Amino acid sequence: MTSEDVQGMEAGFDGQGRRDAPPAGRAWRRYASVSSVVGVLVFLSLGLAPSAVADGVPSKQWYLDAMSADELWKISTGKGVKVALVDTGVSETSSLKGRVQPGKDVTGMPGGALDDYDSHGTTMAELIVGSGRGGGLRGLAPGAEVISFRTTLGKRAHKKESDSAEAIRAAADSDAQIISMSFGGDFMYPEDKAAVKYAASKGKLMFASVGNEAEKKNFIDYPAAYPEVTGVSAADRSGKVAKYAEFGEYVDLAAPGLGIPHWCDATFRSYCEEGGGGTSSATAIASASAALVWSKHPEWSANQVLRVLIDTAGRDWPKDEPSDYLGYGLIRPARNVVKGEGKPGPADVDPITNKKTAVAETGEDSAAPSASAPAASAPPAQKGAPGEQQATAVKSSDGDDSSRMWLIGGGLAAVAMLCGGGYAAVRARRGA
Repeated sequence: MTSEDVQGMEAGFDGQGRRDAPPAGRAWRRYASVSSVVGVLVFLSLGLAPSAVADGVPSKQWYLDAMSADELWKISTGKGVKVALVDTGVSETSSLKGRVQPGKDVTGMPGGALDDYDSHGTTMAELIVGSGRGGGLRGLAPGAEVISFRTTLGKRAHKKESDSAEAIRAAADSDAQIISMSFGGDFMYPEDKAAVKYAASKGKLMFASVGNEAEKKNFIDYPAAYPEVTGVSAADRSGKVAKYAEFGEYVDLAAPGLGIPHWCDATFRSYCEEGGGGTSSATAIASASAALVWSKHPEWSANQVLRVLIDTAGRDWPKDEPSDYLGYGLIRPARNVVKGEGKPGPADVDPITNKKTAVAETGEDSAAPSASAPAASAPPAQKGAPGEQQATAVKSSDGDDSSRMWLIGGGLAAVAMLCGGGYAAVRARRGA
């Protein structure tokens, strides 16, 4: 890796606004993605039908080609898999018509689960299942379905500490197999922790963003750091980890997260490209990747889907020495869906800790296969002060198109720079 590689690392966009202390007695939540100030403040009026007006947005979704989406969709579109989206709600854009179901609204605000008060949740939903109609975003798993669970995120802190917990529990009780949570906070609340454990006991595969404030601080982010949740970081098209992506032992996988279009605000009149993406978008794309794999193998458990995603992730380091920055590597669903790679292993063994997990009981009407919970482990103490470390990932040189090799065929190396000196950044396997 040259000095130009390090200097060329794309600077992250902090769309989270100022980091305020949580009000007393409140669970303060912040986005782990880009969200404009206007989007946070503007509330979508009831009855306003959003419609995309931007043309050519799918052409700017660079990662679809990098991930061989056209080849993936010949085999799997995510059909039969449902993704519970715990976010700001989902409004039915042209790209989402017929692809989103109402779950539960726990905000106490006007509207409901299908009324996005910010645009964040709608963007995440389009990244997962969008059709691209009306110039909208195309989802990586367009055949899957999203169930919307609206909670209060960002500066719309709710009076109840259990806001997120209630939404996660409702998602756990739904027939969704995957729970996608593109948000995070610095505080661990007992109710949230219990809700995550409950969802794991129901056989759900959970993904959450690790956060975008590595340059300001590098606190553990929840729910990504909960033992049962897969923490997702963000990388650019060259395989470099985002400069702003928070790091630590709770990072499990990485996915595309830079330079991705998103709805500008809750009026749903245009998409923005500036600062697009973040670990929120990466989480949505990771969730869609899991949907593609699970759709092809509906008999698998959550543990088996996650194990194959880990097996087939792009990395240039030993699988049993995951990186603090990219975890087990960059997610590559085509390696399983198209090429048949990856071994699912036992249904009742956690792929990260190698420990037995209880097999969840599912009802006859549940769309999820009988599964065991995808446990991770307790989050460790953080290494280094905020801003002290920067990370990039570099590809191995093999002559193929760089963007395709990033996710389809190439290896990667996580390299951390500390005080001008390089060293391989690895972590110990998580404990129970």
